[in-house]
Amino acid sequence: MQSVHLTIEGMSCGHCVAHVRRALESVQGVQVTTVEIGSAEIVLDSSQATADRAAEAVTDAGYAAQVAGTRAA
Repeated sequence: MQSVHLTIEGMSCGHCVAHVRRALESVQGVQVTTVEIGSAEIVLDSSQATADRAAEAVTDAGYAAQVAGTRAA
């Protein structure tokens, strides 16, 4: 398990937060811990998902996302 911090640009409201949460939850192996305007904290099962795949899901949802940090969970 790996804890990942994502920075996210383009979020401005609660609807954005919910949209990003749904995008992250759609990735198998990702457990969302926190989504706030501008960032998200997730835990992922590295046998099923990668941090880059999680960021890609957010980007596909219409927001710019980057992996800002990872650590063992």
